[in-house]
Amino acid sequence: MASPPVAVNLHQPLTLSGRLDLPRRFTLAAAAIVVIIVGLLLAFIGWNGTQVFTDTGQSISAILGPTWAPTDGVFGILPFILGTLGVMVVAALIAGPLAIGLAVFMAEVAPPWATSITRPSMEIFVGIPSVVYGFLGATVLVPFLRINFGALGFTVGKSWFAGSLVLALMILPTIASIAYDALLTIPADLRSASLALGTTRWQTIRHILLPAAKAGLLTAVILGMMRAAGEALAVQMVIGNRPVIPTSLTAPMTTLTAQITLDMGNTVSGEPWNQALWTMGLVLLIMSFTFVVLARRLGRGRRAS
Repeated sequence: MASPPVAVNLHQPLTLSGRLDLPRRFTLAAAAIVVIIVGLLLAFIGWNGTQVFTDTGQSISAILGPTWAPTDGVFGILPFILGTLGVMVVAALIAGPLAIGLAVFMAEVAPPWATSITRPSMEIFVGIPSVVYGFLGATVLVPFLRINFGALGFTVGKSWFAGSLVLALMILPTIASIAYDALLTIPADLRSASLALGTTRWQTIRHILLPAAKAGLLTAVILGMMRAAGEALAVQMVIGNRPVIPTSLTAPMTTLTAQITLDMGNTVSGEPWNQALWTMGLVLLIMSFTFVVLARRLGRGRRAS
């Protein structure tokens, strides 16, 4: 005798479906929390960074002036902006070609055993604390420049060039790692087609692979410059920390992050000097956003191609 059919309530959600929905809800909640935290940080920095204009009556032209004399109520941050940009650009010019060459070596030239040694070695550089780079720069690089190149203008050793060299060493593994990943995304058919036409390996790298990965390589350099913009301690130890507009690679100077680190212990919350430091942080945040937008545009261009 057949058993009677079992009635099923179609309006009652299944337990398994509810369980499967929990990970989605958790990830949405995590994403929402991150967005809220970022929004709060941006609002907090933006509000504090504009207080120097509302509380002290400082104009934008005064804040962007060339003179930094906080004890006299003069808060021109132009030397720090130019110093930050100058150190970043020189560091990228030094580290960029070396890092891209290292990425090409690992992706196209090196045998597997060499890549298995080079990549972990490169990752070790990323894990070294910035204070170690700064200490090595202050004890090795700065005396070397002062003793051997004092006639060229390195009279004190601490200079724009010294800061750029330390930053170049710090951002080199970052640029190389991203550039290596960009080269690996190139379809193997491009390599095969180029070699089938009779070109050499180096001709293929120069005329096919590097142009194809141009957007990714530029993104790697930009992200490396973003890291250079945020470094404070290592640069502070070798750059000289003089709040003047940089005039040569051999002259001491300072950056936004270095000056914030130096002055943050000498100010009281709410006073104009402290508010000017928040404005410097806001300017640094705007610079970072600009680099992020550039990197994303280059990334979209790479995907579209």
